[in-house]
Amino acid sequence: MLFPTGVFALFFLVVFAAHWLLVRYPPRYAPWADRVLLLGASLVFYAAWDPRFCLLLLALGLWAWWTGRLVAALPLEERALALPGAVAVPLLVLGYFKYADFFIAEAGGLLASLGLEAPALLGVVLPVGVSFFVFQALSYVLDVHRGDALAERSPLNVLVYVCFFPHLAAGPIVRAAHFLPQVAQRPDASRLPFVMAGLLIAGGLAKKLLLANTLATELVDPVYRDPTAAGLADAWLAFYGYAAQIYCDFSAYSDMAIGVAALLGFHFPRNFDQPYRAASLSEFWRRWHISLSSWLRDYLFIPLGGSRGGEARTARNLLLTMVLGGLWHGAAWRFVLWGALHGGGLVLERALGWRGAKQGWRRWLAMALTFHVVCLGWVLFRAPDMAVAGGLLTAMASGAETAVANQKLVALVGVALALHLLPGNWTQGLERGLRWLPAPAYGLAFGLLLLVIITLGPVGVAPFIYFQF
Repeated sequence: MLFPTGVFALFFLVVFAAHWLLVRYPPRYAPWADRVLLLGASLVFYAAWDPRFCLLLLALGLWAWWTGRLVAALPLEERALALPGAVAVPLLVLGYFKYADFFIAEAGGLLASLGLEAPALLGVVLPVGVSFFVFQALSYVLDVHRGDALAERSPLNVLVYVCFFPHLAAGPIVRAAHFLPQVAQRPDASRLPFVMAGLLIAGGLAKKLLLANTLATELVDPVYRDPTAAGLADAWLAFYGYAAQIYCDFSAYSDMAIGVAALLGFHFPRNFDQPYRAASLSEFWRRWHISLSSWLRDYLFIPLGGSRGGEARTARNLLLTMVLGGLWHGAAWRFVLWGALHGGGLVLERALGWRGAKQGWRRWLAMALTFHVVCLGWVLFRAPDMAVAGGLLTAMASGAETAVANQKLVALVGVALALHLLPGNWTQGLERGLRWLPAPAYGLAFGLLLLVIITLGPVGVAPFIYFQF
C-alpha cells in the first residue's frame, strides 16, 4: 500500500477515526484495544504487498520481545554473553532474504571458473522493507542491552514498535528508547500538530508526484536504460537528475511517514536536513537519512572502536562501517563500491583535518565539491550494473546529440536542488504563519492543495526507491 493513493487515504481515515475513538473512550475490559488496532492496521498495510510476510513480522517482533526480556533479566556482566544469540536471528533473517542468492551466485561463478557445477539460485523473494524492520528489532534488543530502554513486559508494545505502519516499509528507523514510551502513554488529541503534519504530507506528496516520479519516468529511467545512446546533455542531466530524484523520493516518504505518525499522536525524528547543503561528506551523513547514519554510528562504528585507538584504527572503522552500510543497501558489488567511496572520502577528510568551510566562497566551493562526489556515488547506486555506470560516465564525456533533455526536466531538477538553498527553518516559519488560520479554512486549503498536486502529477504512482532495501 503506497502513501500517495486513494486506497491509503481511505485506510488511514478509518484507522485515524478508530484510533482516537479508542483513545478517548477506551473499553474497560481491554485498555490495550488501541494497540491491538494499531498492530492490526499495520499488518493490513503490509499484507497489501504480500500477506505471507506478516508472519515474519510477527515472529521478529516476538523474538525481539523475548530476547529483550531474557537479556534484561541477566546481570550486567552476563548480558554480553547473551547478546550475540539475541541479534543472530534477525541478522540471519536479513542475510537469507537479502544476500543468499548473491553469495550463491558469486560462489557459482568461482566454481564455474574451476570447471565445477554451479549451485542453483534459491529464487528468494525479498520482503518489502526487510532491512528496516530487521533494524527495528535489533534496535530494541540493543537498547535494552545498553540500558537505554526498559524491557517491555507486554509483547504487544514491542510488536507495535516493530510493525508500526507509517515507518514499516522505508523508515525512519526509530529507536526503541524514543518510541516505546509513546506507546505506553495515552496520546493527547488536543496537542496534535495538524498544521505541521499537513505541511509534511502535502510537501511529501508534491516531491513524490510532481518531482521524483516525473524525473524517474521522463529522464533517469530512459537514460540509465541505455546510456550509450544518451547525448551529452542527457547524461549530465541524468547525473544531476538522479540526485534530485532520490532526494525527493526518499525525503517525501520520510516526511509523509512523520506527518501520518504525528496525526496518530506519535513523534518521529527528522530524517533529512537539506543534505546537499553539506560542505563535507561527514556533514552530508549528518543530514542524509539521519536515522540510518546515526544507527550505523551508534551500533556499528562505536562498537568497532569508533575513533579510539589511533588514526589507523579510526580509518579502518570508518571504512568498514560505510562498506557494510553500502552492502546493507543491496546485495551487489556496486553498493559495496558506493560505500567504499563514501568511506574513503570520510577517511581522507579526517586525514586532512577537513570539517567543511563555515561561510563565504570557500563554503560554496566545498558544497559543490561534496555534491559532485555524492552524485558520482549515486551513479553506482542507480546503475543496474557496473557496465551501465561506466556507460553513463562515458556518455558524459561524449558529444552525441540530445534526445531526452528538455526545458521542463531542467526546471524540475533545478527546483528539486533549489530546495536546499532555502533557509533551514522555512517550514517552521510557514507553519507559524498558517497556525492562526481557522480550522475550516486550513482544512479547505489543505484539501485544495492535495487536489492540485494529484491533478498535476503523472498517472500512477511508482514505488518508493527505498522499498527495495
